[in-house]
Amino acid sequence: MALEDTDVFTRLERFYDSVPRDATVTEDIGEFVLFIREGAGWPYYARPRVGGETPSAADVTAVRARQRELGVPEAFEWVHETTPDLLAIARSAGLEVLLAPLMVLDRAALVPDLPVVGAAIRFLDPALPGFAADIAASRAVAHLGFGAPTSATGAAPTTDRAGDLAKEPADPAQRDAFPDPAEDVIADQTRRHASGRFFSAVVESPAEGIIASGSVQRVGGVAEVAGVATLPSARRRGYASQLTASLARRALEAGDDLVFLSAGDDDTARLYSRVGFRRIGTACIAAPAVAPV
Repeated sequence: MALEDTDVFTRLERFYDSVPRDATVTEDIGEFVLFIREGAGWPYYARPRVGGETPSAADVTAVRARQRELGVPEAFEWVHETTPDLLAIARSAGLEVLLAPLMVLDRAALVPDLPVVGAAIRFLDPALPGFAADIAASRAVAHLGFGAPTSATGAAPTTDRAGDLAKEPADPAQRDAFPDPAEDVIADQTRRHASGRFFSAVVESPAEGIIASGSVQRVGGVAEVAGVATLPSARRRGYASQLTASLARRALEAGDDLVFLSAGDDDTARLYSRVGFRRIGTACIAAPAVAPV
């Protein structure tokens, strides 16, 4: 039976609240819950309390002060349809808000599991000897992929406004030069993968090595596809689309009946819609506005 969108939003709130709890301590600050990372891994954020009232501008200010005290990013996340009044409040409190298309998988529309040209999709296994190297390459691909504009591709270099040759897109050499993660990061990734609540996959080329990566985190029958990135020199080959489809299919096979993702922008959302996802709302990701230079 198809889920109603109202049920989806309720389940998403529970998911967002549950996912960080095995790796964080929490602090209630006004109507926010601040998730504070313990040990290695990505820092977390503050979110509205499940079932609470809309946070105030004073709550935003108090959370930011605590984040600065802890030395963690001043990061906030919420779903606009669940907490619609927070957008204006966050902006008035000095936050810049990314409005990311929130999309859920239509199982019947999921594209077939097709081969990728010149490469193969491989799921990472924490029990194998090469796991640490896979994680290192995956993290480097994600860093380089998300750090480059979507217009940066493996096509011929363009010129900037002054007519100078623009920087070449990041390639396998830059990936391999990226610093290896610390041992505690590898240990954290091993634990997460072995728990069954997290899995990841890569697109690997015989000639270029790992050139795309992505992951899924799972709680209570809900799965989020996240971090899908392609090395800029390998873009426009369809790798991100097929990798996303493979990750979604693995989540369904694992028993998750609600698979979702947040797209970075409308162009990316159109790519995911061709895979089988449909937009149901907006994920808000906020951080302090950067003052103009």
